[in-house]
Amino acid sequence: MSETIFKGKAWRFGDDIDTDAIIPARYLNTSDPEELAAHCMEDANPDFASRVSAGDMIVGGKNFGCGSSREHAPIAIKAAGVSCVIAPSFARIFYRNSFNMGLPIFESAHASAQTASGDELEVDPATGVIRNLTKGKEFRAEPFPPFMVKLIEAGGLIPFVLKEAGK
Repeated sequence: MSETIFKGKAWRFGDDIDTDAIIPARYLNTSDPEELAAHCMEDANPDFASRVSAGDMIVGGKNFGCGSSREHAPIAIKAAGVSCVIAPSFARIFYRNSFNMGLPIFESAHASAQTASGDELEVDPATGVIRNLTKGKEFRAEPFPPFMVKLIEAGGLIPFVLKEAGK
């Protein structure tokens, strides 16, 4: 991941976006990533799934991913093509589930507060630098610890464990 730079358009959401807003409970009868992606953020922004482009980023408010501990939420976001999520804070279970599913997330209150929907962003996971190219501003998030980098590079916890086990 040290060479990976994320670049895409921001999709802005507010505070306390819960896992039911990310993937409504009525779609939890499947774990198919494509089906989940088709309904990602449906209740928060009905146009999101049909208009998000690969590489785009979700920029949330505080406590992003609160609510139930469903793994479907980061799966839906990742399968929708979102490269990463930026927010001032994440619910702890969402934080862990995101890394387990291979979805990069960055905590940055300043980047979140100063980003609007449609802004072009660039994120360097190795350094934690977040650039708002539209506004010409630069922000910092904590770079990932080495173990988390390995999880993301592998595509999540299960692929990481299989790789480490030589399978």
